[in-house]
Amino acid sequence: MALFIPLTILASAQALPPATALPPPQTDAAAVLAPINSVFAAFEAGDAAAMLRHVYPEGRVTATGTRSSSSGLRQQSWTQFAGRLTPGEGFQERISDPAIEIDGDIAMVWAPFVVRVGGKVSNCGYDHFDLVRDNGAWKIMNLTFSSRTTGCPAQ
Repeated sequence: MALFIPLTILASAQALPPATALPPPQTDAAAVLAPINSVFAAFEAGDAAAMLRHVYPEGRVTATGTRSSSSGLRQQSWTQFAGRLTPGEGFQERISDPAIEIDGDIAMVWAPFVVRVGGKVSNCGYDHFDLVRDNGAWKIMNLTFSSRTTGCPAQ
């Protein structure tokens, strides 16, 4: 006996809520965040060589918005960005509440950030990192970020 459900009953049924993506396993999230945290440590130390170990040198750093020294769209390779780092003149960048998406050997991290120079808030915004895992190691391919100098946390 075939089961027959009138179309009017199906049409009046409530829609299911949208599916929620499962969070990545914590071990994968920690592995994806490791090169980002290493790059932040290199920023703070002003250590270009340390930074370049965790990125693809020809990847891109793209910024939009305002900083204390410039505004508008700015873009350069990681190698060019490394040329701006000077030992002893670094800056502290911290992210919070990162959203992490991983699919096989690619990952994305989206998070609000705050940059401090000499302990004072310089700018803030959102970071978007895209990473690639090659031979078991995650590296940052690109960083795109927004930037503003007002309305920052702890300002």
